[in-house]
Amino acid sequence: MEWDRLLNAGRLCRPDYPEDPGRPAYLQDYDRILFSEPFRRLAQKTQVHPLYEHDHVHHRMIHSLETASAGRSLGVLAGQAMLKQGYITEAQRDVIAGTVQAACLVHDIGNPPFGHSGEDSIGQWFATQFQTKSGVAGAVPAAQQAEFEAFEGNAQGFRIAAALEMARRDGGMRLSYATLAAFMKYPCTAEARHLATPGYVGLKKFGVFGSEAALFAEVAEATGLRSDGAGPGKYWRRHPLAFLVEAADDICYRILDLEDAATVGDLSTIQVIECLEMIAGKPNRADDTAMTAREIVAMRRASAIHQAIIAAVAAFMDNYDAIMAGEFNDGLMEVSSKAAAFDQMKEISNARIFTARRKTELEIAGRQVIFAVLDHFHGLYDDLRSCDWDVEAFLARHGYWAKLVRAVDLDLRGITDDYSAMHSLGDFVSGMTDRYAVKVRDMVAGRI
Repeated sequence: MEWDRLLNAGRLCRPDYPEDPGRPAYLQDYDRILFSEPFRRLAQKTQVHPLYEHDHVHHRMIHSLETASAGRSLGVLAGQAMLKQGYITEAQRDVIAGTVQAACLVHDIGNPPFGHSGEDSIGQWFATQFQTKSGVAGAVPAAQQAEFEAFEGNAQGFRIAAALEMARRDGGMRLSYATLAAFMKYPCTAEARHLATPGYVGLKKFGVFGSEAALFAEVAEATGLRSDGAGPGKYWRRHPLAFLVEAADDICYRILDLEDAATVGDLSTIQVIECLEMIAGKPNRADDTAMTAREIVAMRRASAIHQAIIAAVAAFMDNYDAIMAGEFNDGLMEVSSKAAAFDQMKEISNARIFTARRKTELEIAGRQVIFAVLDHFHGLYDDLRSCDWDVEAFLARHGYWAKLVRAVDLDLRGITDDYSAMHSLGDFVSGMTDRYAVKVRDMVAGRI
């Protein structure tokens, strides 16, 4: 893969869109993402702790902004290292930093309410409908069911950026090819993932719904990504900058989840400090006696992020040839000098944070909220199908549904069959914030 193509500033569905020298494509991408409604909703979506009242616990928007900051630093340092080796030009160094930052900002834009448990809940609901062959969901063709059964926030994120936003015009937000390719952690459809030989890191999940497959193929071709397979089984190797985006995400959620755990009491301050010192080492001078425990944690956290970024850049450069050939088959943090520390943090998170009682209770409640909303609105799509997907006829014939559509501002554009109808339902539910999902559940249940 070559940087001249990898950093393609052309826009999705508008490859000839001129780049303003004073406002490069990656900066326009960042602004379009930041000011979009789906990004704004991340302020009320779970990072780890659902529906938490504490003001200092992370939500998806703060996580995305912090990841973008770490990503910019990764891009700057990796770009400088590549420039020193003669791999890129000075101008490309700046584009790399900006592209990683923009891709990091958008990386969680498709996440549903209640975090990863929300993804699981949506997938479980669809799996039940497929098993019972219930309604519109049960009529989705078998070949397309996998992308609903394992509902994937990464694929929903690409769908939002590439198709749903900005009045659903061709290309959606029309982000640059470089940003969209760097965003794509899993450059395959669910069908391609099923058909491909497992083992490549980019096939752990899928990142593109079949409905947007042609759009990502345009991105991959424009940026010169290496491809494997053919026909429905075709997939691509990751864009090199996708590894930096992934590292930024790993650094922020692993380290900052620990800080949140101290805030909510899942881990003691001493335990968190010990974990952070596994990455950053002990300070070379004693802490100021006037510092509070939270201030000490914050200092250790800053040092840990800095050291993790340096380690990730070193891993990127150590594996540069394999990354550029599309043959690197791991995450940067997993092969970095901080790999052991990150493995220990993962074990602690799995044992003490992700299984904490209050978090578990709220995930169970969130699952019931999502199931209730999906159950109720599924009936709406059943009746829309009975009107041959004619939205005007449907609204005229079904007064209750017309009121509900108006009450929640449900977008029914672009529905032509069972498959597109269920993506519309997925768009609606996954786009909800945690509290709005509860509000809608209460409304349709008559809990005034």
